[in-house]
Amino acid sequence: MNIFLDSELTEAERGQDALFRVIPVPLERTVSYGSGTAKGAEAIIAASNELERGTNGDEPCARGILTEAPIDCSGPMPEVMERLAARTEAAVRAGRVPVTLGGEHSLSYGAVIGVSRALGHPVGIVQIDAHADLRVAYQGEKHSHASVMHLLTQDGHRLAQFGVRALSSDESESRVRNEVFFRDAEELVTGNILEVDLPEDFPEHVYVSFDVDGLDPSQMPATGTPVPGGLGYYQALRLVEHALKGRKCVGLDVVELAPDGNAAWDFTAAQITYRLMAACL
Repeated sequence: MNIFLDSELTEAERGQDALFRVIPVPLERTVSYGSGTAKGAEAIIAASNELERGTNGDEPCARGILTEAPIDCSGPMPEVMERLAARTEAAVRAGRVPVTLGGEHSLSYGAVIGVSRALGHPVGIVQIDAHADLRVAYQGEKHSHASVMHLLTQDGHRLAQFGVRALSSDESESRVRNEVFFRDAEELVTGNILEVDLPEDFPEHVYVSFDVDGLDPSQMPATGTPVPGGLGYYQALRLVEHALKGRKCVGLDVVELAPDGNAAWDFTAAQITYRLMAACL
């Protein structure tokens, strides 16, 4: 089995006491444009072996990283979501931080549900994405990648979105109805904005969902729906890091990488994953 940061971890850092639990999810069931997300988690983990131990002045691996077996993505989508929820719930109950690697964005539903079960309450979600993902049962599928945030807001989770630049009128209405906090890509990019304060009443416990298509295609073309006008690499990370100040990161995912043969994009997704781990410390 491939192991995240395998080349750098000591034996003590890869044991059961590890703070971070990496959960690969090779899910590709509802993609509506480009394909390839089933290989995303594997590519991120393979590229992670070329990372350095340090990132942004810290060494997340010193707190331990345990890579679990991939989730079985066969069968009905609700069953896949429940398998993932059981994993993230177990991680949080053990005092760990689940790091879910995808795979298409629909997986965030199962990951967040497990985290909130363990905590006993809904969480706040900080989403980096080109899309709002607030559609209702997109193309007839409740658990669509384009519907995942709709499902989570209906379950009572607060949502903050950064970098969106493609959304429908129904999704705009959903933002109002569900009190979604957002700063879209055009405002962030043209204003070179790196820090945005979340509302004071945003939950203390935060789950980070990082869709790599939130980045501009010049920095991340290996994704199913690359949308122009996206966030810069450092900009996206700084936005997340600032949002987490004064709050606790209880889980994260990095999704929608569709490897295209250029290792640069796999490495970018791996580095994002590792730096988000640092933001959870």
